[in-house]
Amino acid sequence: MNGDPTSDSRPEEPVLRHAETEQELYACFPVMRELRPQLTDEQDLLQRAQRMRGQGYRLLAAWHGSRALALAGYRLQENLVYGRFLYVDDLVVTQDSRSQRLGARLLRHLRTIAHEAGCGELVLDTALSNALGQRFYFRQGLLTRAIRFSVPIAENGRTPGP
Repeated sequence: MNGDPTSDSRPEEPVLRHAETEQELYACFPVMRELRPQLTDEQDLLQRAQRMRGQGYRLLAAWHGSRALALAGYRLQENLVYGRFLYVDDLVVTQDSRSQRLGARLLRHLRTIAHEAGCGELVLDTALSNALGQRFYFRQGLLTRAIRFSVPIAENGRTPGP
């Protein structure tokens, strides 16, 4: 302390802002890799994010300086089930940044974005095996309202199965 009663020794709170540049997307790679281990490297994330931007994808991050600590990838969509809604593709907080309420902050900010965009819903999917994530989502006021079914499509275009 320097004796100044106005000085604050608390660490600076992370700032929420979108990752827009290539450099910012590269900085998001280690965080996104915790959620999406199939990403091969920074260039893979960059290429996918740039393609997905054509579908409205944005990546909101909690930043401490130039270091990303948590991410929320999302897009605004519309369908006959929900009307206009905000879909959360990705929500991840680094292992060492958990318990800082960054996931809750990101979800609150996404709710604001959804509200300002005239959305009636915020929607996300999670694996049935993700019990900790589900508990977090329930605490944030999200409810289970559907089960999603999917089937892998083979490279040759034929669907395996019955």
